[in-house]
Amino acid sequence: QIAYTVLCKRSEGTTSVHLQHRAPECLIRRSALVGIGGAGLWRNGGMMTLSPTAPSGAQRCVWHYRATTPMAKELHAPRRLSPPPMDFPSHLALSLRSALLVVPWLARLLVADLLLSALLPLSTVWPDWCNDTSSAIAASIWRGIQRIFTVSNDAAITVSGADQLPPGESAIVISNHVEWSDFYMIQELAERAGMLSRCRWFAKQQLKWVPFLGWGLWAMGMPLVSRRWTQDQREMDRVFDGVLQRRWPIWLVAYSEATRYTMQKRIETEEWCKANGKRLGHHLLYPRTKGFIASVQKLRTTPHVTAVYDVTLAYAQNDKIFQKPPTFGQTIFLPRLSDQWRFYVHVDRHLLADLPKSDEELSLWLEDRWVRKGEHLERLRQLLDNGQSWDVPVNEKR
Repeated sequence: QIAYTVLCKRSEGTTSVHLQHRAPECLIRRSALVGIGGAGLWRNGGMMTLSPTAPSGAQRCVWHYRATTPMAKELHAPRRLSPPPMDFPSHLALSLRSALLVVPWLARLLVADLLLSALLPLSTVWPDWCNDTSSAIAASIWRGIQRIFTVSNDAAITVSGADQLPPGESAIVISNHVEWSDFYMIQELAERAGMLSRCRWFAKQQLKWVPFLGWGLWAMGMPLVSRRWTQDQREMDRVFDGVLQRRWPIWLVAYSEATRYTMQKRIETEEWCKANGKRLGHHLLYPRTKGFIASVQKLRTTPHVTAVYDVTLAYAQNDKIFQKPPTFGQTIFLPRLSDQWRFYVHVDRHLLADLPKSDEELSLWLEDRWVRKGEHLERLRQLLDNGQSWDVPVNEKR
């Protein structure tokens, strides 16, 4: 048996509590000592939502749950409570250290934005030179923040499959999306393949209003999308123009799920997939297909874009909590990140010429890749449960 304690801070009414387990069958029962209700049965692994009712007028109440399972060691407890706050001198020292790392990088980002802006009017006269120059400027910025993550803050990334990537190859890159730190993982692959300067990321249109970052994203030719397909098609045509007409090198990077993974989104996705007869991979959301199909159909017409890279990202905190990466602030603020987190990135390379031709078949191909990606993630979780390193090969048929 494993006990769960859930804090409910509500004046009245209900609050939803999401718990997760891996056992084949698990009975969740609220203790009779604290009231009635809140019982349920999990089957075949997965997640369940409990809605304990807070007493009327209560400002704070505590529900105690007990999970009973024949394989209690397979159970995943909820996320740990935050560690106790550090003392003021330690907090001040970390803040100063973080400022010394980040402020110079932000200054370089501002200078880069100014340089990129100066290149815009020249791009109609010397488009190739401006693209090469803006790519070099972008690489210096991405490389700077990557060094903060991997060198200054000691994030050791386990990389799998990168040896199959030809240096300098242009490709469409698809990936699951967990947290901000996903950018570091894909940049690690791009750096090893010699394509960091050529990364062009699908990003939310709202990011263009972010100080420092937004203008630079647009000036570097990043596709800023809104999820309104008619508008996004025009934006993609803008980005693809130089790639198709002038054969500019590119890594076109897309988080195919279009949003970060959360437990609530997973529950909603499971319901949608069940209602629509779709397959869903473990630890994932269902991939959006329109952008992927449009990218493949457009870029397969140019001979220098030759592959699709399917990237799988995984994290673990304290060698116990699967898919719990650090936040952006933690990646900047905390030293010795590898003492607390595992970082893993795997890539599979697929020749663009081998992909299906029709839109419908491409949609099914992407769905199949996401099911396989889920199997890969589940194997990583099992290794974590068994206390094994992610440096060992993951036995699977890709």
